[in-house]
Amino acid sequence: MNILRILDKNAERWLLLIFYVMLVVTMSVEVLRREVFSYSSIWGEEIVRYSFIYLAWIGAAVAVKDRIHIRIDVIMHYLGPRPKALLYIFGDLVMFVVAIIALYWSWEAVYISAKFGSVTDGLRVSKVWALMAVPAGFSLMMLRLIQSFIRDLRALRDGKPVHEGETLFD
Repeated sequence: MNILRILDKNAERWLLLIFYVMLVVTMSVEVLRREVFSYSSIWGEEIVRYSFIYLAWIGAAVAVKDRIHIRIDVIMHYLGPRPKALLYIFGDLVMFVVAIIALYWSWEAVYISAKFGSVTDGLRVSKVWALMAVPAGFSLMMLRLIQSFIRDLRALRDGKPVHEGETLFD
């Protein structure tokens, strides 16, 4: 049970770290190769591109988890705890429906790529690995939305203030 808690708290952080390190190291090597040796590779650009795509989708799941997506929350300042919780629950439900639709369509792209055996241009690996970023991101998002929904329902039930995440500006 303790391992699940650690994964729940840090899984996205570790994944973000891995993809960020891959991106930075590969980009640095490619810049060095291009500027010093006047040579670059197509595979380096692909690793950077796909690492960035994974960073974006995993980062979106982190934003759902910590409730830090960009939002306009002027109305929230004038609402009491109960209406605020209900509005957040409604927003999570709408986002969950959108995530289900996006997950369905993203799986179709992965399936078609797997069916026809398409590969990337430089690395020559299955494009499924690149296309899996979208369904993986939406799956993580859906997990975090369920957790957020449960957290908000508990706050509503107990009469406590709902988790609002961090604010960028006050």
